[in-house]
Amino acid sequence: MGKILIVTGMSGAGKTIALKSLEDMGYYCVDNLPIPLIEKFAELISDGSSTFQKAAIGIDVRTGLDLPLLKEVFDNWDIHGKVDYNVVFLDASDDVLIKRFKETRRAHPLSKDGRVETGIDAERQTMKWLKEKADYIIDTSHMLTKELRAQLSDIFEAHHQYENLQVTILSFGFKYGIPEDADLLFDVRFLPNPYYVQELRTHTGLEQGIRDYVCRDGIAGEFLEKLYDMISFLIPHYIKEGKNQLVIGIGCTGGKHRSVTIAELLYQQLKKTADYGLRIDHRDIGR
Repeated sequence: MGKILIVTGMSGAGKTIALKSLEDMGYYCVDNLPIPLIEKFAELISDGSSTFQKAAIGIDVRTGLDLPLLKEVFDNWDIHGKVDYNVVFLDASDDVLIKRFKETRRAHPLSKDGRVETGIDAERQTMKWLKEKADYIIDTSHMLTKELRAQLSDIFEAHHQYENLQVTILSFGFKYGIPEDADLLFDVRFLPNPYYVQELRTHTGLEQGIRDYVCRDGIAGEFLEKLYDMISFLIPHYIKEGKNQLVIGIGCTGGKHRSVTIAELLYQQLKKTADYGLRIDHRDIGR
């Protein structure tokens, strides 16, 4: 039996990138196939009569009035069990979507009054049932293109277990402001500061010498152990409540030494057992 992926989500969330990535993985990709043709297309993939054993179909709000017909397609597949399919929903925060539309100077497909915000609101209502139907929800708010590609590869090539949560570990410097999108904030300014050692000042927490200095008295290790335990406790509960995006902010004074060290060590520890999306970002490391 062939494999069908329905790739959908909010306009501007990365559907085009996702389809290109899946094509690189060997999927036969079709964007915006008319809904009435989807069942026939799926039959060709599923019954072995096609040379393609896996396909990805891009569906978005441009489908218009035919979009509700997709419910009937899914119901038919669910009842008869002849099609092996999953729904992948790409999402991003409203602020990020607005920024992306303004950067590309594109009009939102549902923005009748010309305002992107209006179009996004209407699209969220239209696509709500599809998001609820989705097997995989990938929040691309903080993702680079290469990170989205890697996430899709983990799910559909490496077949890693995936929960619908994207965790971002974000190091930052308090003197440049607290990240507005942080869900959890941890202040590591109590740790030894390499800034006051002349030969270490220009280096960063990505280097072993800085990490050794920050961790020299054992306090950082003890803090990391407690932090890891708390994050590991919280994440399953966030997943259970349907949270799709979690930003863990770790701050020091300048965002270059201590916060980077702790963020990297926490990332490495979580990565060993993560069954959710995980990325790291150092906001102020270059300042």
